[in-house]
Amino acid sequence: SMVSGFTGRLRGKKLTDSLPRFKEVWGPLARRAADKGVRIAFENCAMDGNWAAGDWNIAHNPDAWELMFNEVPDDNLGLEWEPCHQLVYLIDPMPQIRKWAPRIFHVHGKDATVRWDVIREHGVFGRLPFVQMRTPGFGDSDWTRVISELRLAGYKGAIDIEGWHDPVYRGDLEITGQVRALEYLKQCRGGASYLPNPM
Repeated sequence: SMVSGFTGRLRGKKLTDSLPRFKEVWGPLARRAADKGVRIAFENCAMDGNWAAGDWNIAHNPDAWELMFNEVPDDNLGLEWEPCHQLVYLIDPMPQIRKWAPRIFHVHGKDATVRWDVIREHGVFGRLPFVQMRTPGFGDSDWTRVISELRLAGYKGAIDIEGWHDPVYRGDLEITGQVRALEYLKQCRGGASYLPNPM
């Protein structure tokens, strides 16, 4: 069993100011959950925060993960991970899978497109958004590599497609995007169906 969500955060404070409270809250909860065979996964979304300030979540950055899991090292605390939220910070998500695989409890199928033309002309703090959240198959991530790395690390969980953020495949096109993402992810895992090994 697993429960996922956000860590919480001291509003408007730098990320490290939230660590004592993180330990105070999640240390006992992790132990209670472990007693019941439950894992807790924190989504790696910044929720519009950053290292300096934020409202909801501190689990958005690999440096934060190091600090969090040092504070509460319980094995049943982990991540609800997706490449999108790392691309938003211009972080390559692939090395994270190799390093953090034991802590990746759940995967969201959400991607991003980094608009390098916007970055070159306006930077990352300009008026134009430099990244778009995308449905798998329409973003920058190579999901064949993502799935391969997850499998090599022993991940056996689902990839839940999260599509409503996509600026193209939303509204009347959302289901079209979701179905296309499902077909794409099936191909990335090796095909639409698994074939049994011959005896």
